[in-house]
Amino acid sequence: MGLLDQVAGQVLGGLTGGGGGGQADLLKIVMSLIQGHEGGLGGLLGKFNQAGLGQQAASWVGTGANMPLSGDQLQSALGADAIGDIAGKLGMSAGDASGALANLLPGLIDQLTPQGQVTEGDALSQGLAGLAGKLLG
Repeated sequence: MGLLDQVAGQVLGGLTGGGGGGQADLLKIVMSLIQGHEGGLGGLLGKFNQAGLGQQAASWVGTGANMPLSGDQLQSALGADAIGDIAGKLGMSAGDASGALANLLPGLIDQLTPQGQVTEGDALSQGLAGLAGKLLG
């Protein structure tokens, strides 16, 4: 479980010093966004490609440095309704929710694609479930 340990450590490191429970809720939402999106991780990345953010998305999957993502860019890829739903679940404004998601999503996708390849199906589900258990359980 080396990969899961590495992902858990890096995600936890990025969440320390934050709001505790709010950060856990944010992580749960990001993970459900990846798992529940039509087409899985590949489908989610396709949304970024359609929004003209393919270069950023490719950097998160690739083995080089991750390009940043702004809250506005995230909203253009996922849509205002999706961001509004997420904000409601987190109990924060849409701007704050999109900013928080934009900070977390590139690193999480990067860690889920360590060899520069998108993992789908059971392997992705198992990876996310293991990560959720370590971080939230």
